[in-house]
Amino acid sequence: MTRDVIVVGAGPVGLMMAGELRLGGADVVVYEKLPERPTESRGASFTRRTAECFDQRGLLGRLGATEPADSHFGGVPLDLGLLPEDHAGFRGISQFRTERMLEGWVAELGVPVRRGYEVTGFEESADGVVVTFDGPEGSGRDAARYLVGCDGGRSAVRRFAGIDFTGPEPTRGFYTADVTGIDTRRRRIGENLPGGSMVMAMDLENGVTRVVVHERGMRPKDRDSLSYRELADAWQRLTGESIHHGRCRWISCFTDASRVAAEYRRGRVFLAGDAAHVQPPAMAQGLSVGVQDAVNLGWKLAAAVRGWAPDGLLDTYQTERLPIGRQLARNARAAIELRLTGEEMDPVRGVLAELATYRDSAGHLAGMLSGLGIRYDTGPGDHPLLGRRMPPDEQLTLPDGTHTRIADLLHPARAVLVTTDTTTPPTHHWHDRVDTVTGTWTHQPDTPLDTVLIRPDGYVAWTSPGSTDTLTDTLTHWFGSALTSTGVRPADG
Repeated sequence: MTRDVIVVGAGPVGLMMAGELRLGGADVVVYEKLPERPTESRGASFTRRTAECFDQRGLLGRLGATEPADSHFGGVPLDLGLLPEDHAGFRGISQFRTERMLEGWVAELGVPVRRGYEVTGFEESADGVVVTFDGPEGSGRDAARYLVGCDGGRSAVRRFAGIDFTGPEPTRGFYTADVTGIDTRRRRIGENLPGGSMVMAMDLENGVTRVVVHERGMRPKDRDSLSYRELADAWQRLTGESIHHGRCRWISCFTDASRVAAEYRRGRVFLAGDAAHVQPPAMAQGLSVGVQDAVNLGWKLAAAVRGWAPDGLLDTYQTERLPIGRQLARNARAAIELRLTGEEMDPVRGVLAELATYRDSAGHLAGMLSGLGIRYDTGPGDHPLLGRRMPPDEQLTLPDGTHTRIADLLHPARAVLVTTDTTTPPTHHWHDRVDTVTGTWTHQPDTPLDTVLIRPDGYVAWTSPGSTDTLTDTLTHWFGSALTSTGVRPADG
């Protein structure tokens, strides 16, 4: 049997990808080389836009209690109170916790996650991809129409596809550990120290403290040879505090490397998450940007396997997300230099700190960090929401007097046409792909908005007033050919 999609990697990105595909009607399986879900957590926070992505699928509440995170760029604080919208992400949420939530979700959706299966290669043809693997019962093969690599910075899928992974060689090393039994002062956004050193301490759940140390001159180191004593010694040299008595639950070393795949798509093979872009974990962006990759690609790939994807829809994954990956790499390099260069960088820090006191400058920086500043090219027009994500907390009053949030309308991962105008052309010729909701805005948006077409990933494709193209043209562009009068859908690309 040929599946629709094989996803390689059962981290947060792979699981989110699998869930998005399944909601779109695709037959999907996840292959993961590790036999058990890891207990360590590289990621410990996520951005506001990623929280909104979880909220759009009804998942945010499953994570339990969350705590707003402060925002900074390279250690220069940003006052989010200057901004009209909340850009704050969430901190102290271990990657283990996020993975556990997502794995429960995909299990409910009926997606099999095959642990202990390592992909060893693939062959692509005009019709699909045949994957080879080593599993608990030996070697095997599996066929699918598409393959998605969500298998991390050392991605086997990327390597087998021959896709370049470019970026400068790492020059700095960071020690990080999860520790219990210490009460050191919290330094949640990190603390810059003389000479270009830095320490960070933030709370995780269950009394665990995430600590990160960079001492000037610290080079990349093999994590297998790193001891907790080395980390604790460096911490004491830099802070005067001893954390040697702490109990280390996990320790690792990371570098300042930032790399981006030259292609996010090659034929029937796609990359997402760390397989497509890596950057220092201190940026707190990797997991978040990867989840957004999954939400962007999932509905488009599901459309392809269900037969209604218009020509070029799959290519928009790369055109929309590759620039985000490149911006992420640039920002990571800039932030690391700003943070870890010595006193000679103080004039630049001072200028940036001054600029950050202005709303427009702070909004631009916060938008890059939070993901709320993303704007895709969804079509011509002048409405400020066009191409941006629809604020998920915007609320509609329905004809029966009840209320609903935009985020709640997106739970099924289908497009939604929200209209307050009963004269808007009907969308029944796309009813198998687009839901139509009529109501009035509970709180009128700042800019008039009679009708808005929202993609399954939450981004605005068309507005009235504001868009230049017709609604019919936009529906065809993003969601394929209309149904015929007999309910038949013509074949799309």
